[in-house]
Amino acid sequence: MSRIKDKFQELKRKKQKALIAYLVAGYPNEKGTISAVRGLVKGGADIIELGLPFSDPLADGPIIQNASYLSLRKGMNLTKFVNLVKKIRKETQIPLVLMTYANLLYRNGYDKFVSMVKKVGIDGLILADMAVEESKDFLNAAHRNNVDAIFLISPNTSPQRITTIANASSGFLYLVSVFGTTGIQQQFKQYTLEAIKTTKKAINGKIPLGVGFGISTKDQARFILRNGADAIIVGSAFLRLIEKTPQQKIETKIASFAKELKKATILE
Repeated sequence: MSRIKDKFQELKRKKQKALIAYLVAGYPNEKGTISAVRGLVKGGADIIELGLPFSDPLADGPIIQNASYLSLRKGMNLTKFVNLVKKIRKETQIPLVLMTYANLLYRNGYDKFVSMVKKVGIDGLILADMAVEESKDFLNAAHRNNVDAIFLISPNTSPQRITTIANASSGFLYLVSVFGTTGIQQQFKQYTLEAIKTTKKAINGKIPLGVGFGISTKDQARFILRNGADAIIVGSAFLRLIEKTPQQKIETKIASFAKELKKATILE
């Protein structure tokens, strides 16, 4: 069983839902990323997504794009990412998900890439631009290496297609809460709630549902979770906090914000 599946089962026993936090590996630098990870662990995050930056991040909004750009400028690449994960794994066994783009795996070879990141402690993979119809090589590599393949769906994905994508996924299914790219939202539209409802019905409890893109406050997190999500995924809000925080205070600030968001996941 994977760390991700174990985590969701543990949370179910505790009557909690999951806080999944996203960071860009190498932002603001390697030391800053490790400080942010420590803060997330202290603050009670359940799963951490680490973004491996890509030169053409189609799904990312301005905050994540900027963090990715700065990380790439400082030399972040697959080798440095692997070394970073090794350092993180010396400190924590929290489930780690790698989020990136298919081209990086295609270029390195699916098996070689997945095997490499699995060995250092990655538990799941999200490829933001991978269509399920084109995922055979990716899925084969993921299954061979016992890594969860986490797919994305959008608010206008049909129930039939949700079922197809959910059947290909493991770990959790990632629902993008809004049309467009990542970024902080002021409020969520009715179509987001309809999408959660439709997805929950289609997957029928077979896989946990994570909802991301735009969640930045405890109230928003509670709203999404009370409407049926099993996990909230928060990225831009953490990155914006890192951007505004002196490096020596990153761990404390991230821990405090994570703790606040985690409160929303505790079922009353």
